[in-house]
Amino acid sequence: MTPRRVAITGLGVVAPLGNSVDELFGNLVNGRSGVRRLTPARVERLPAAIGAPVEFDAPRYFPGPRIRMLDRVSQFALVAVSQAIADARLDFAGGPRERCGVAVGTSIGGAQTTDDGYYTVYAERSERVQPFSVLAAMNNAAASWIGIDHGITGPNLTYSTACSSSAVALGEAAQRIRSGDVDVMLAGGTEAPLTFGVLRAWEAMRTLAAEDPIDPAASCRPFARSRTGLVLAEGAAFLVLEEWSHAVARGARIRAELSGYGLTSDVTHITRPTAEGQTAAMRAALRSAALHPDQIDYVNAHGTGTLQNDAVETAAIKDVFGPRAYTLPVSSTKSMHGHLLGAAGALEFLISVVSLERGIVPPTMHLDVPDDACDLDYVAGRARNGVPLRAVMSNSFAFGGTNAVLIAKAAVE
Repeated sequence: MTPRRVAITGLGVVAPLGNSVDELFGNLVNGRSGVRRLTPARVERLPAAIGAPVEFDAPRYFPGPRIRMLDRVSQFALVAVSQAIADARLDFAGGPRERCGVAVGTSIGGAQTTDDGYYTVYAERSERVQPFSVLAAMNNAAASWIGIDHGITGPNLTYSTACSSSAVALGEAAQRIRSGDVDVMLAGGTEAPLTFGVLRAWEAMRTLAAEDPIDPAASCRPFARSRTGLVLAEGAAFLVLEEWSHAVARGARIRAELSGYGLTSDVTHITRPTAEGQTAAMRAALRSAALHPDQIDYVNAHGTGTLQNDAVETAAIKDVFGPRAYTLPVSSTKSMHGHLLGAAGALEFLISVVSLERGIVPPTMHLDVPDDACDLDYVAGRARNGVPLRAVMSNSFAFGGTNAVLIAKAAVE
């Protein structure tokens, strides 16, 4: 039996560098950074006062009564998924809705709602909290609202594996299609972690980047000798995944094929990555895609900008690609859009798909002097145009040890 193929037919995004695919990718190609100093209300008493926020006007998309039921994390998701549906020209009225599903990755869920509730209870010592607090804060709120808004009665799933959450959501959604359970999945991730409580918790772990004293926008420096940590960001990215013949039958534009998915776990330490686990995930994705390492033409790295991750990921890429690793374009777009935690994998896979379509490799910015342990071709400082890309890989590695790797191939019959 021929395995069912997974077509990518729609893309949607709400991100620090733009609330459309074209705006986002244009800013990436031009090396613009979405990292900046946060507004005082968000960073009170915080020494690390930087992040990558989204410019987002909720009343433009939702009426007032509905906004009160939606945390920012769900607002982002609903807007991004609507873009993806429109891009795919998908009409759920035209087919059985039980053959369609939703898969969402998020690490924290409704962080602002949670922060506000705790502030009301503990700081203000109030006996009352907002009546929709539980519904807005729960991790599966975004997925639930997507299903409700679009009448999708198939599987509705939320994955929370820290920084690989949305890569897992995409991979597992693809598996549902391959298995024959569904024909269409709306899959991606959403995160809104730029709250005082979340920022304070991450600061306590000593993983956040120090603010660049000259240019705050240059604070995230993956693979650089001077890197000091990651920069938190917010946003959402969603893709419409479709069984190939289903997409062809309705005349959809197929943007790429999600051909590979690798999933492994590190079990040595809850925060410390291993090259062995990352290597295994990349190799599993290659096997899933039935590709040789020489057929991958670009790797969108996890590339957080932390001392440990960047060196370990570099070593893992060398393990997988051998001598070719030194000529293979590898870049970390987190240098510009920051780390979206549970939504990072979906955003970076979406970027990889657009790179594949347009033959453009986005750069790693702010990489003036590489670390001695980071000696690959990181496309430093400037995008590359006119690159023939056959297949691209997107890496997502997480606290807790869940390593997820996705591969997209050019769309060919």
